[in-house]
Amino acid sequence: MSNSQHEIDQHASTAYSANELAELENIFDKDDAMDEMKEMGIEQSWDDPNRRKRSEVWTEFEIVTVDGNTKAKCNYCSAKLAWKKGGATTHLKRHLNACMPRKLSKSSGDKELKQSLLSFDVTQGHAMLATYKYDKDKIREILAKMFIVHEYPFRMVEHQFFVLFCKALNPKFELIKRVTLRSDCMKMFAIEKQKLRSMLRNVDKISLTTDLWTSNQTIGYICLTGHFLDSEWKLQKRILNFCSLAPPHTGIAIADCILRCLTEWGIEDKVSTITLDNASSNDTAVKVLRDNFAIKGKLYFNGKIFHIRCCAHVLNLMVQDGLAEIRDVIENIRESVKYLKMSPSRLHKFTEIVKQLKLSTSKILQLDVPTRWNSTYEMLESALEFKTVFPMYKERDSNYKWLPSEEDWIRATEVSKFLEVFNEVTEVFSGRQYPTSNLFLNKIWRVKEKLNDMSFDTRDFVMRMTRRMNEKFDKYWGDCNLLMAIGAILDPRYKMQLIIFCFPKIYGEDVFQRHIDDVHEALDMLYKEYVSSDGQIDVDASNIPSTSSKLKRKRRANHAFHMWAEQHRNVIPSNKTELGIYLEEDICKPGDEDYDKFDALNWWKANTLKFRTLSKMARDILSIPITTVASEAAFSAGGRVLDQYRSSLKPETVEALICTGDWLRHELGLEQSSNVDEEFMQWNTETGLS
Repeated sequence: MSNSQHEIDQHASTAYSANELAELENIFDKDDAMDEMKEMGIEQSWDDPNRRKRSEVWTEFEIVTVDGNTKAKCNYCSAKLAWKKGGATTHLKRHLNACMPRKLSKSSGDKELKQSLLSFDVTQGHAMLATYKYDKDKIREILAKMFIVHEYPFRMVEHQFFVLFCKALNPKFELIKRVTLRSDCMKMFAIEKQKLRSMLRNVDKISLTTDLWTSNQTIGYICLTGHFLDSEWKLQKRILNFCSLAPPHTGIAIADCILRCLTEWGIEDKVSTITLDNASSNDTAVKVLRDNFAIKGKLYFNGKIFHIRCCAHVLNLMVQDGLAEIRDVIENIRESVKYLKMSPSRLHKFTEIVKQLKLSTSKILQLDVPTRWNSTYEMLESALEFKTVFPMYKERDSNYKWLPSEEDWIRATEVSKFLEVFNEVTEVFSGRQYPTSNLFLNKIWRVKEKLNDMSFDTRDFVMRMTRRMNEKFDKYWGDCNLLMAIGAILDPRYKMQLIIFCFPKIYGEDVFQRHIDDVHEALDMLYKEYVSSDGQIDVDASNIPSTSSKLKRKRRANHAFHMWAEQHRNVIPSNKTELGIYLEEDICKPGDEDYDKFDALNWWKANTLKFRTLSKMARDILSIPITTVASEAAFSAGGRVLDQYRSSLKPETVEALICTGDWLRHELGLEQSSNVDEEFMQWNTETGLS
């Protein structure tokens, strides 16, 4: 007999009372107890059905059968955990330690609830305990923010299932009425307004954009948006006011409303520019504002760039004039698309023909909004993909009466190619993150270059289109736009070379030099103004190390401007001011991949120590918006807040909801949030922009 067998026999001969065995079962979990008893040589049947359940967990669990399987059901949260007769209870004890309903039942209802919540840490991938305190004021604050940011109707707070949902999350949730929620939102508006007011105290110059909108209540609203750079050289924009404007909407009424808003914010002495569309009332408003600021001695940049005309509006007017020349072609295509999309059966029949022809295209028919020219361009693009389908559909539907002729399709094709460059420029002008002023001159030059090329076309309709668009271009951009020109000069990729390169193409060989001289004069005047305001004498900056070399890359291949700039690099006279040093240095030449991603503001931030005064001028000029996209985008939010189901909101409530929503989205980093982004580019159809 082996020694191990002898030891087992010795343990087996040892007598243990039933109470001692039960104590072992209570002390140890199943697995540990079995190991311990095996070491003692004791054979104990854990699966004995008659064995009494001695664990304390069975006072808080009951045995149930689910789909033929035995489960242990928690008496507090009804969770069903795996278990079998004679099985271990350790996992049941762990559940009880974390069960919140159990903790709630054992806590005093009269005392403030303080408990440990079981939360899941996504980054660590495991559960962890966190301290939680029920704070009704904090919950109401979050609730108000939720309704503001996501634009929910106030009545939702009284919806039955919303109340049930909140009660299920926490039985201590206190119900509130929509009137109380509105009051909370107005308090949030006051709090966030004070925060923004504190931020604006540290801003030197603010640029404004503004536009008008009429709600479904037939109440006129004016949206005033402020644009500025923060301490980190990041472009910021905030809706300052979204207030009602009583009719008539004259220029003086608009100016008075803007002045009241600026005084309310305490920024009436910080306004550098204002960007508006081309309405005649806006011209009057600008004159009143300019005179007001001039009297107080707060007309920045000597008033030369105080009034900025919205480039997106000018481009829209230009293209709409051109499209008027092929109105009959566009009308036939529009009615054709409308006819098909109005009936599922017609569209199905059209789709069957597409399949028969095996057309490989991912496009679908799009119906335009007549006042938005780029949606008309997209409609033409989509219809041209199916131009062979329309005649075949005509053979199958005698009621279809708008079939474009072959000549119509040819004209539509040419117009679509013609408008491609305008569509690209519009996408830049109406970008989600609005572009800085240094990018516009290059785009305007491309537009003028396209018009010049098309002016040699011999086809009558192209000549008429080009002539009308050129007239509109000359009306608004025939005189040099100083902001676009100075903005381009302050882009280290362009500097003065772009002005000298593109001005002859934009303004003609006869007068371009006069415009260049005007830009020189304005640039020198602005720079001297900044030197004077700094109270310092400009010094030789040539010995300060340059960081621009970090941005230099291989010369962009086949780039006409850079080829020209290389040949004319010495056309700028040398001097020793910061402005002179900047203009005298070579232009930055990022590689092809980095060219469109180049951030002029980041470059100036990196070169602040080298160009102390010029960098201040650059940050003020480059932050000026040259379109009213930011203000007009707010009208999408206005349309959602004042929809057909809740059109009784008071103007002060509308302003609080729209302004606070904008401020909170910026504060919480929610600029890219869902429903706001989906409608951001749906410009007000009254303005005809996209």
